[in-house]
Amino acid sequence: MITDFIIVGSGIAGLRAAIALAPAGRVLVLTKADPEESNTGYAQGGIAVAVGAGDSPALHAADTLRAGDGLCDEGAVDVLVGNGPRYVRELVEWGTRFDRDGDGQLALGREAAHSVRRVLHAGDATGREIGRVLWKRASAFGSVATINHAFVTDLVAGGGAVRGVHYVDRDGARHEVRARAVLLATGGAGQLFRETTNPPVATGDGIALGYRAGARLADLEFVQFHPTALNRAGAPRFLISEALRGEGARLVDDRGEAFMTRVHADGDLAPRDVVARAIAREMERTGAPVYLTLAHLDAGYVCARFPTIADMCRRVGLDLARDPIPVGPAAHYIMGGVDTDEWGRTSLPGLFAAGEVACTGVHGANRLASNSLLEGLVFGARAAIAMQEPPAAAALKRDRVVARGSWLVAGRTAAEPAATSHQPPVDVRDLMWTSVGLFRRREGLEHAVASLDAAERTERDRMGETTPDADAWRRLNLVTAARLVARAALRREESRGAHFREDFPARDDDHWKRHVVDVRGAE
Repeated sequence: MITDFIIVGSGIAGLRAAIALAPAGRVLVLTKADPEESNTGYAQGGIAVAVGAGDSPALHAADTLRAGDGLCDEGAVDVLVGNGPRYVRELVEWGTRFDRDGDGQLALGREAAHSVRRVLHAGDATGREIGRVLWKRASAFGSVATINHAFVTDLVAGGGAVRGVHYVDRDGARHEVRARAVLLATGGAGQLFRETTNPPVATGDGIALGYRAGARLADLEFVQFHPTALNRAGAPRFLISEALRGEGARLVDDRGEAFMTRVHADGDLAPRDVVARAIAREMERTGAPVYLTLAHLDAGYVCARFPTIADMCRRVGLDLARDPIPVGPAAHYIMGGVDTDEWGRTSLPGLFAAGEVACTGVHGANRLASNSLLEGLVFGARAAIAMQEPPAAAALKRDRVVARGSWLVAGRTAAEPAATSHQPPVDVRDLMWTSVGLFRRREGLEHAVASLDAAERTERDRMGETTPDADAWRRLNLVTAARLVARAALRREESRGAHFREDFPARDDDHWKRHVVDVRGAE
């Protein structure tokens, strides 16, 4: 099959790119599940944008930089906050039903680490509403086609550029599609961890695809753990949005006492990494759960403002407005990914990336709340512009450094046996949660790297013994992405943002104020 543009993924970045590309040629959107199944649809809190009185892109940038703990790419931040208002107003014009105040003006919420109210929301299902509007608009173009349950296995190169993809359909048949340009918009990698707010499709496929093709990857050690996922035995770990704390919800211990003011001046609205670690430490200290309480707020308002979360709580026997809600951290967002410039270009001509799979450096070491939907919107649109130009690779930025083998201080030793298909399988998600989670140490990271090195060899051996189906590729991608995250976490010997090393608890700007890049073969 031949088309003009291929988009892998159907979240906000991919759909916004499809809309921009539709007038320029044929667009094929490949999604490995149903179109609605992406992190975009699970985004509850909202989309941050400087449109309110007393706000400005400069203030939004300052908050983003502060949350990013000294590692944000300032050029990418300026692009995000400067272009955000334009693209969000476009969403409003297209019919996105953001909440309004009593005067009919856009209602603005506040979330952690924001200095002012700037978060637009559509109830507590903002991502779903934005996705609805973008799908409706993209579907109106006859030039946009979609293939569901198409699992992309690798990229096709030709003439010094990426020119297409191979994919496996739901029946296991293998296909090739050629195009002028390919956009990875595959979303995140929360399923690398046992505890996550992400849907089952978030298995790091785009990271693995880019790595196998030889694209640069950056900042993979920085994984954000959301502080407040439901933490109840036997219940799903669904997200309890930060917007609740923005509206006055409080974190309390098992005696009903607030504790975050002892940890950070911003209390419950401290940066996500701070709150997540504080909750984990509090549970460790007391041996009891931590709760989110809204009982001091008006019950009618709570249920009207957060209907989706209230309904999910009801399903597990909890009243959001009255009961203490047990919460705990869960993997939520990866700041690293396929290294790109501000136009979505990667190190491989013809290959682009946008949204969570990409790493522009805009989030630094810790993403500011509700900047993710804005990122997908802005950089998805910009990638579409660049995809219509002649293929060109993104240059390696000055604040990036490519990791060589000598950087990794540990890994498989000569004494370790080679992996075979007879070895017991590694529980990748459990291993990542316990050894590469909120609190990291050399010993656990070394164990994780060695185990994942062996697991990746095992998966490759299995794939060589038969014709791999989508599940085989999914397992390989999960192990590959997990291995890369673990190696990056072992390499960075400091604590910064979401990356916390108990054996290196201080931030070290002298040695580590830079984005570290992985490339296949440089190991």
